[in-house]
Parts: sequence; C-alpha cells; structure tokens
Amino acid sequence: MTVNALLQPVLYLVLLMLLAWPLGLLMARVYRDDLPAWLRWLAPVERGIYRLCGIDHGQKMSWSRYARAVLTFNLLGLLTVYLLQRIQAGLPFNPQAMANLAPDSAFNTAVSFASNTNWQGYGGETTMSYLTQMLGLTVQNFLSAATGMAVLAALMRSFTQRETDHIGNFWVDMTRSTIYILLPLSLLLAPVLVGQGVVQTFEPYRTIPLLQPVTYDAPAAGADASPVMAQKTATEQVIALGPTASQVAIKQLGTNGGGFFNVNSAHPLENPTPLSNLLELLAILLIPAAQCITFGRFVGDNRQGVAILAAMTIVFVGLLALCVGAEQAGNPLFQKLGLEVSASDHAPGGNMEGKEVRFGIVNSALWATATTAASNGSVNAMHDSFTPLGGLAPMWLMQLGEVIFGGVGSGLYGMIVFALVGVFVSGLMIGRTPEYLGKKVEAFEMKMASVAILVPCLAVLLGSALAVATEVGRAGIANPGVHGFSEILYAFSSAGNNNGSAFAGLSANSPFYNLMLGVAMLLARYWVIIPVLAIAGSLAAKKSIPPSAGTLPTHTPLFVAVLVGTVIVVGALTFLPALALGPIVEHVQMIAGN
Repeated sequence: MTVNALLQPVLYLVLLMLLAWPLGLLMARVYRDDLPAWLRWLAPVERGIYRLCGIDHGQKMSWSRYARAVLTFNLLGLLTVYLLQRIQAGLPFNPQAMANLAPDSAFNTAVSFASNTNWQGYGGETTMSYLTQMLGLTVQNFLSAATGMAVLAALMRSFTQRETDHIGNFWVDMTRSTIYILLPLSLLLAPVLVGQGVVQTFEPYRTIPLLQPVTYDAPAAGADASPVMAQKTATEQVIALGPTASQVAIKQLGTNGGGFFNVNSAHPLENPTPLSNLLELLAILLIPAAQCITFGRFVGDNRQGVAILAAMTIVFVGLLALCVGAEQAGNPLFQKLGLEVSASDHAPGGNMEGKEVRFGIVNSALWATATTAASNGSVNAMHDSFTPLGGLAPMWLMQLGEVIFGGVGSGLYGMIVFALVGVFVSGLMIGRTPEYLGKKVEAFEMKMASVAILVPCLAVLLGSALAVATEVGRAGIANPGVHGFSEILYAFSSAGNNNGSAFAGLSANSPFYNLMLGVAMLLARYWVIIPVLAIAGSLAAKKSIPPSAGTLPTHTPLFVAVLVGTVIVVGALTFLPALALGPIVEHVQMIAGN
C-alpha cells in the first residue's frame, strides 16, 4: 500500500472527527431545548409549524404513542410519494414528459424513500420528473432522516428519565431535527456543491453535438422481420439536467443516498471534482459520528459517546483496509494472462474496473466502505465490479446491522442495542444483574433487542433464499454462478438493512424484486424502530442505580472490545455461511484461476 493510499483515509478520518465534535455538542443542545443564540432566530419557524399543524409541543408521549406517531407519519409520506409517481405525467415541472410509474416500481420507491433506504430500481434522469424528485424524494430525504434522529432522541432521553412513562414528543423531536440540524447543514453544503459544478436548474435537458461522431452496433429488424445488428452513428448527445445539488446535499447528510442520476455520485454532474467527492464523503458520516458525541453529552458522560465512536471506528478501519487492499491488489487472473497494467515496476496497477479515473482506487474503496457503514447507499463506483473481497467488505458492513456509524439516528440506536446485549452477556458471566448507564438490563430489554437485531437478518436470509430458489428470482441474475448469488445476497443485505446500494448486475426492477425488497425495507426499518422505542419506554420507567464495585464500566477500552466483539460475532454467526457461498468462494476461484 502506497503512502498516498494511507494518507487519504487518515485525512478523511481526522477531518471527520474534528467536525463531529462541535456538531455533536450542538445537537445535544438542540434536543435539550437549549438553543445557542445564533440558532434562536429559527425558533419562530418552529413555533409556527406547531401552530399550523395543531401540535401541542408541551405534550409528552408514552413509547407506544410515540411509535404510533412514527408509523402514522411515515405511512402518510409513503402514500404521498407513491401517488406522485403514479400521476406525475399530468403534473407540472416535467419538461421531459416523464410517464407515470408502474404500481410495483412506485411501491418499491415509495417504501425505499420513506424508510431511509433509497434503493433505486429506476434511472432517475429517465424516470422521475423534477416535481417527483423535489416534492416526493427530496422531502422524504429530510423526513425519513429526521424520523431516525427523533427515535434516537427518545432513546437517549430514556436514560435520563426516572420512573416515568413518557419519552418525549415525536413531532417536536422530528421538527427540531429538521429545522436546526438537517436544513442548515444542507443550506451550507448545497451552494458549495454548485460551486464545484453540481447542476441545479429547472431547464429541460440539453442536446449537444458530439465533437467526434460515434459509430456503434444496435439491434434492428431485418428484411424478414428477424432481429439483426445494424450499424448506427451518433452525432449528438442528450445531457440530463435538473435541481440536483439540493438533493445531493440532503441525500448525503441524511444518509439517504438516492441519486438524482442513475449512476449516482459517479455522475460528473452530481459529483464532478475530488473536492466535491471529499465534501460528500464527509457528509455521509458526519451526523452519525457526531451523534455519538451527542449521546455522551446527553447522558452526562462524554466518555460513553467516545467509547461507542471508538468501537465504530475500529470496525470501519478494519474493513476499509480490507476493501482498499483487495482493490489495489487487483485481479490475479490478469497477471496470469499477461494483462496486468503497472504504473511502475514497483507499483502494480489495481482493479480500476467500474471506477472513475478522477477518484481512483482509494477514494472509490473509501466511498464504498463509508456508504455501507452508514445506511447511505450512494456510490461513486460500481460495487459489482469490485474484487470478491473488495465487495465482501461493504456487504458485511451492511450485514452487521448498519451500526458502524450507520444511518442518522438509526446507526447509534442500533449500536446501543448491541451495547445492551454486550452488558447483559458480561453481567451474566460475572453473576451480576446487568446494567447500562444506571439502568438495569432485564428480560424485556433483551427480548426487544433480539427482535431489533434478528428481524433484519431474517429479511436478508429469507429473501435471498426465496430469490435463488425460484425461477422468477433467478431471472434477474446477469452473471450466473457464484457472483450471481452474491448479487442477490447484496441486494437483500442492502434492503434488509436500509442501505440502498447494489451490485448492479442484478435486474431488480421487476414485480418480484420490487415487492420482496420493499417488504425487506419495511421490516428492517420499522421492526427495529418499534423494539427500540419499547426499550426506551422500559428504561424511562426504571429507577436509576448508582454505580457500584460490580458495575461494568462502559467507557473503557475493555468495553469497547466487548462491543466490537458483540457486533462482529453476531454478524459472523449470522452471515458467514452465506458469505462463504458467495464472495469467499468467488475469491478462491479467482486465485485458483477458475
């Protein structure tokens, strides 16, 4: 590995941590209703929203009422996005006259954006009108992210509550997440992206002449109507435009990841320069990392948040090293065939297939690792073209539960669930009642934690099994064999953990995959949120226990190791057999020359 390959990830992580600390402290003040002076000018906007919507912002909710509010609000958002897609042909801001979407595709996309997954079975610039992108998808990018942040706020609040049945107010938590965090950050990032060349316009697509005509073969009908290949010459190209920068900013900050264009952040009008690439990469993990600091400040012990952040970073760095190393090593089959391209005698070329030259191997691998560590799913390279082990790293990051940084809100509350499991197991080993941050961890919390951890795993494994066992599922595979299985496993890992990225070789825009992946997204999102809120309600009702000599410290390197071990062991036991049938076997075949 070259010095440059080490320097880029190190610089990225240093910048991320420097930015995460002040943002984390700010978010703690927002959720404590202690706004800094420079943000108080937005308070009238917040109060105006409450009046307009008839919300009593002083009302407290039990966990069950909080959950009902989450489900009701998200259902309304899902239905709105579905309706927009089904009638977009008759709505304004549709200069390219995009047609209405089919019911199965509209359902899949509506579920995807409401659940913060942003899986895309469609090509944005060939399918969605400007209005659908803005009013439907971009709005959900804000609201689905704010939903996860609100659920985290409720869980954090439960550790500070004493013998009460309320955990806050969903409408207040969601509104504050949007107004004071997501919106200001997006307003800062979007103009900078425009300055880098990210397009932002309502103009129709542009048709421009090519500097050099291109001749290619295309399907045509022969004299007897039989299909033949005919030579055609292209002399012009259509350049897709649209209000892109505004959606890119919130797609990254909200760990949404849905691209305005089909190839997402590999598109030169969505991510044109190395600087825009760095800014978008920082945006992906900024809020999830900062929320660890928020958690520590919220519970009154910064060390608690730092410990969780350290655990996330350790796993992230390990899998980043695997991905970068595998991609830089390249494909040994090329070497055997004498096709290996070398930059010099001492620096063999790596795997550049599916990657943009303006980003290179390290930035592509770093993005792939960051986007799957978070529930982001945006891409600046095609993951289907990664080496087997290079593709295994982002796939396993998703399968760990999207808790290594994870989505905004959802990553941290998922990691706290793992922390509860870790202290429970540790308590049983030493014969003491487990406790975490002054709250006893008992049977109810473990039942809910088991549901939150196992339901996404079930969605991934059952969905993958059904796809490979049925003809309609296998019909979408473009690469038969081991890699085809990896494509299916990756798709359900992505949907079943609310990520949204894909191995592009799978043709997933079919009624079967639109339905199955939609169900997986719903299970992974809401059958985690409900148990987490149930845990919050249970913890809020408990007394606070002062630490004693037998209390397991949860801010030490030992606990960081316990937390890392819990996440990895659960991930390994659940998915290692499936990974062995896919990327691991494919790697063995590659090095064996098969």
